[in-house]
Amino acid sequence: MLKKFFGGNGEKKEEVKEIKSEEFLTPKEIVRELDKYIVGQHEAKKAVAIALRNRWRRQRLPEDMRDEVAPKNIIMIGPTGVGKTEIARRLAKLVRAPFIKVEATKFTEVGYVGRDVESIIRDLVEIAVTMVKEEKMEEVKERAKELAYDRLAEIMVPEPQTHPQSIQSLFDVFLSPSKSQTSEFEKEQSRLRDERNRIKKLLKEGKLDDEVVEIAVTVETPGVNVIGIGGDLSNIQDMLSSLLPKPKKLRKMKVKEALRYLTQEEAQKLIDMDEVIREAIHRVENQGIVFIDEIDKVAARSGGRGPDVSREGVQRDLLPIVEGCKVSTKYGLVRTDHILFIAAGAFHIAKPSDLLPELQGRFPIRVELKPLTKDDFVRILTEPKNALTKQYKALLETEGVEIEFTQDGIEEIARIAEEANSKAENIGARRLHTVLEKLLEDISFNAPDMKGQKVVIDREYVRRRLESIIEDEDLTKYIL
Repeated sequence: MLKKFFGGNGEKKEEVKEIKSEEFLTPKEIVRELDKYIVGQHEAKKAVAIALRNRWRRQRLPEDMRDEVAPKNIIMIGPTGVGKTEIARRLAKLVRAPFIKVEATKFTEVGYVGRDVESIIRDLVEIAVTMVKEEKMEEVKERAKELAYDRLAEIMVPEPQTHPQSIQSLFDVFLSPSKSQTSEFEKEQSRLRDERNRIKKLLKEGKLDDEVVEIAVTVETPGVNVIGIGGDLSNIQDMLSSLLPKPKKLRKMKVKEALRYLTQEEAQKLIDMDEVIREAIHRVENQGIVFIDEIDKVAARSGGRGPDVSREGVQRDLLPIVEGCKVSTKYGLVRTDHILFIAAGAFHIAKPSDLLPELQGRFPIRVELKPLTKDDFVRILTEPKNALTKQYKALLETEGVEIEFTQDGIEEIARIAEEANSKAENIGARRLHTVLEKLLEDISFNAPDMKGQKVVIDREYVRRRLESIIEDEDLTKYIL
C-alpha cells in the first residue's frame, strides 16, 4: 500500500511505502513471539494480537472504508508486575512501531502548570523520527563510511602550505601559467592522491586506530528555557534553540572514534530529512502505540467531591486524542484517529466504571491479567528467552564463576517469592529480582576471588540464605 502526500496545489509530491512487518504475523504467531518473553496472560496477548492484525486488515480495505475503521483500544486490568507494560513494549518491538509509555498521573488539565496530554503525541512523533532516521542512516552506512575514510585521509594528509604571493604575481600565474608551474602542480596533486590512498588503505585495515587526530566537531548549544508561562513550551524552546548558531571546535581523538563521528556526520548529510519526517508521521498515524499506565489513578473515586486538576480534567483532555483529532507538532499536524491506545491500571480502589463514561466507550476491549502464582514464577525463571536465571548465570560467567540452578532450587525461589508477595505488598514478578539479588549477594560480592569455582543453587542453599528472612514478617517487609 502506498500513502500519497500532496502539496498545496494538489500535485503529488512523494509516496511513502507502508511498513509490512505485520503481514507475515498472524495472531497465533504474535502470541507465540510474546510467549518467548512473557509467561501466561494468554487473554491479554490474544487481545493485542487481534488489535495488531486488525491494522493489517484495515490497510487492505477500500480507501473510503479504511478511514471509518477505528482501532479497538484496550484496557488492561491487573496488579503491578504481571506483565501489562511488557506485553505492549514487546508488541511494539515486534513490528518496529513507534511506542511510548506514559503515566496518566504525570499530566495536568490544559491551562494549569504542567504537561498537557497533547505532549504524548509530540513525544511519540520525536520517537518515530529518531527511529526512521536510524533506519535511513543504516541504509547509507557503507557509503557514509567510505566518505568518512576520504575525509579522515584529507585531515591526516593536508594540502601543503603555500607561501603568500603578491596580487600581481597571482594574476600572472592565472593569466599565463607556465608549463613548469602546471607540471609542478599536477605532480603535487598526484603525490597527495597517492599518499591519501595509502592512508585510506591503512585506515580500512585498522592499523591507525590508536593514532590521534584533530577534527572539528559541532558543539551542542544548551537549550533555551522560557520561564514564567504555563503549559508545554517544548516547541518554542526548540525554535529558539534552532536560531542559535552551532559553533565548531577542534578536538583531539583517536582515529577509531573520529571515524565513528565522521561516519555519523556523513550519514546525516546523505539522508533526506523531509522524507524521514513524512515517513515518521505516517508511521505514527497508522502504527503508533500509546501505553497509558496508572489510568486508575485519574479515575474519580466513587463519592469524591470537588474539581481535581489531575483527574477528571486529564480524562477530558484524553478524550479528543483517543477519539481522533489533529495535534500540532514541530513536524506538522498529526492525526490520532488510528493510533492504538492501551491503558493499564491495578484498579484496587477505583473501578473501570469510575472513569468518565465517554472515555470508557473509547476503550471497548477489557482484559483482566491474573496475579502470578508459584508455578508462574517457576516458568518466569526458566522459560523466557532471557530468563532471570540465565541473566545471572551470564553475568557471573564474566568473572569465571559458574552457577547452576537446580529444579528444586528454582521451585524454592518461586515459593519464597510467592510467600513474600502474600506477606508484604504484591509486586508480582518484580519480587523475583529482589529475592535473587539477596540470594546471590555473597557470590556477587566475592566473585573476583572465586574464579574457576562452580556453585550449585539448590533448595538447601536457598533455604540457608533466605529462610530466616521469610520467617520474620518484619524482615520480609523490609528486605524482600
